[in-house]
Amino acid sequence: MPRLREIPRAEVTDERILFFYDRLFGPDRDPAVDHGTVHGTPGDWWTVFAGSPNVFRHAVAGFKVYRGVKLDPLLRELGQGRAGYARGSQFVYSQHCKQMRSLGMAEEKIEALPHWQISDAFNELERAVLAYTDALVYDGGRVPDAVFDVLKRTLPDEQILELTYVTTLYDMHATMSRALRLEYDDRPEPIEEVKLPDDAQVRDLSADLSGE
Repeated sequence: MPRLREIPRAEVTDERILFFYDRLFGPDRDPAVDHGTVHGTPGDWWTVFAGSPNVFRHAVAGFKVYRGVKLDPLLRELGQGRAGYARGSQFVYSQHCKQMRSLGMAEEKIEALPHWQISDAFNELERAVLAYTDALVYDGGRVPDAVFDVLKRTLPDEQILELTYVTTLYDMHATMSRALRLEYDDRPEPIEEVKLPDDAQVRDLSADLSGE
């Protein structure tokens, strides 16, 4: 279950939200109860975001950026897919792997995305896009000059700005999806203490390891 309440169709008055409820789930379904979009996802991103029509409209309007983006869609998807993986969002990573596939990206590249650093599948520009993405997500925008130089040598400034914006936009979506446990990120915390067996002794581990 997501951490925030899903908004049933009967409570929605915003026409934009109803438009997407109809478009993605069908006009005869309540997506807060009858889950599953036409794309095969659970769909609770939409029903939770509907809790704030203002946020919903702003988020959905952000998707329109694709209409005017001049950056190669495959480079765009490399950034978005890697951002999802780096942020640990199974939802964003999974969705953009599918999008890469639909755009005709080689399966070898999709499979190598988690370990791109040691893969020969990517050309210099693609490696720079992936390194740039890691700098945006892992290092908070601390980008080495050598990485940026490759982007500048190959892409116009407008497309570098587009890459930066779209990649960080999906870093935000990945972060929110994990925090609210939406879609495929509705998973228990994987890191927890492993309890000792009942017959194990409670001892000072540091003392045992240091030989004291």
